[in-house]
Amino acid sequence: MISSSDFKKGQGAQQNEINRFDRYTFEPEEEDMESVKTTFTEVFPKSIVNHVKSRDLSMQFSMNPYQGCEHGCSYCFARPTHEYWGYSAGIDFERKIMVKKNAPELLESFFKKKGYQPHAILLSGNTDCYQPAERKFEITRKMLQVCLDYRHPVNVLTKNALVTRDMDILKPLAEQNLVTVSLSIPTMNEEVRRKMEPRTSSSYNKLKAIELLSSQNIPVNVMVAPVIPGLTSDESLGILKSVSDAGALGFGYTLVRLNDSVEPVFVKWIEAHFPDRAQKVLNLIRSMRGGKLGEKQYFKRQKGEGNIAEMIHNTFKIGKLKYFKDKSLPELSSANFTGTREQQLRLF
Repeated sequence: MISSSDFKKGQGAQQNEINRFDRYTFEPEEEDMESVKTTFTEVFPKSIVNHVKSRDLSMQFSMNPYQGCEHGCSYCFARPTHEYWGYSAGIDFERKIMVKKNAPELLESFFKKKGYQPHAILLSGNTDCYQPAERKFEITRKMLQVCLDYRHPVNVLTKNALVTRDMDILKPLAEQNLVTVSLSIPTMNEEVRRKMEPRTSSSYNKLKAIELLSSQNIPVNVMVAPVIPGLTSDESLGILKSVSDAGALGFGYTLVRLNDSVEPVFVKWIEAHFPDRAQKVLNLIRSMRGGKLGEKQYFKRQKGEGNIAEMIHNTFKIGKLKYFKDKSLPELSSANFTGTREQQLRLF
């Protein structure tokens, strides 16, 4: 078992988990893992917009300018997707980042497709569009500019206050009812946050981002995600009050689930950092997941089961009545989209 003192700072995973698709694996020596640096590889996909087919998710489309995520969240559901690229869901997910340099051009081509009917697209959904790499590459910024140029609605989801860098684009988008920004805040406890999602923005900076965005009439939503029983679940009402006071107009939440290779990363992490409560937390998660730590079944994965899950749902119902009763997010507009020829003709 890895102790908290042995954990390398700035990482959620401490080793590379076995890739379930690989027949053979190679695990570097521990001293080699100590020197692992973040690398960025330019990739050139043929498309950037994904059609979301999950029946229990509200969005129809999503787009991700990066694959892999430097934020290093120990619970991240996207870790197993790195295995499709031949990498590990462990350290590789945090240190081998693929950069989709042609994403803005692909997005523009998508908007120009004949007969395309615009729908709001989620910017993120798998990995964070404002992870630290965005400071250098600015792909998210360029994609937002494409949305503004074509008057296309977009929902932004991030854990990083870097989103406020792009106020000059977000503000005109908001003025045309084309954008919402969602900040993910699973905890306000900085000790937990630094260990659980080590390279995200601090809780304080996330709240300041909400205040700044709201002051410019940019609609802000908050995702309390994931809720981890026995670790962060007691914070839910406090988070809702804080973000409501900062100007957020709505919120969502998810229950933690540890599918596939996320499970060993999270289990090793919590055993190292919270050995006194690790088994309690894991057992509470199992109580919501039919004795398992993960759940893939549609709808059931969102709702969970048992008394603990029901208690969490009831807490958020109370929070909605208490802090968001008279608040709501605007419905984004696609009426002025200028992409296809048919849409362009409507302007005359």
